[in-house]
Amino acid sequence: MPVILRLSREGAKKKPFYHIVATDSRSPRDGKYLEAIGTYDPKKESEGVKIDRAKLEKWIQKGAQISDTVRNILPKKE
Repeated sequence: MPVILRLSREGAKKKPFYHIVATDSRSPRDGKYLEAIGTYDPKKESEGVKIDRAKLEKWIQKGAQISDTVRNILPKKE
């Protein structure tokens, strides 16, 4: 089961809110996930990304791949 770290969309129409999740790469975008790692709110510029670094490192050590979108928003947190 290949695991990927990607976004799962929540929120209303034209008001997006995303959860950063570890999930099976074959599951649908908003389907079941293994663990929630953080959140991303594109409407907030400075405080839009909240990530649990311990969970992120745990999944990376287990060999999880990171999607391009999640990889692009990670530097905003640092």
